[in-house]
Amino acid sequence: MDTQVTTKFKIVKPASEVFEAIVDPEKIGNFWFSSSSERWEQGKSITLRYDEYNAEGKIHVVEVEENKKIVFSWGPEDQETIVTILLVELDQTSTRIEVTESGFNGDDPEIVNTMLGQKEGWVFALTCLKAYLENGITTLRGSLIH
Repeated sequence: MDTQVTTKFKIVKPASEVFEAIVDPEKIGNFWFSSSSERWEQGKSITLRYDEYNAEGKIHVVEVEENKKIVFSWGPEDQETIVTILLVELDQTSTRIEVTESGFNGDDPEIVNTMLGQKEGWVFALTCLKAYLENGITTLRGSLIH
């Protein structure tokens, strides 16, 4: 079983703006997490907060290629997955963002639900990113209810 999910969106902004929205702790709260402890750079461990759920988690930034690629791992130690974010500038005003999360436990009886949940999360996160970058909407992020 292929244990990865991939989500792709077109965002009408240059890759540099999409990249900065993700790695800049001043901007990430406008569309994804409530806060990020610091700028995302290769080799760093970053603490992310979701104030709406009173939750906190850590990611480990594995690789960063400015305006092109971000790779990080997250999740419980025995269930960690790898997230690869690719940015492809389609022209000077638009970017395709492609997020692939891989490494799900194929033996988990809940694997389908887990993968569907993650796919739903990525679609929502990228929708919020698009709304923020293209239209300045910063209130969508906290709307998802579990």
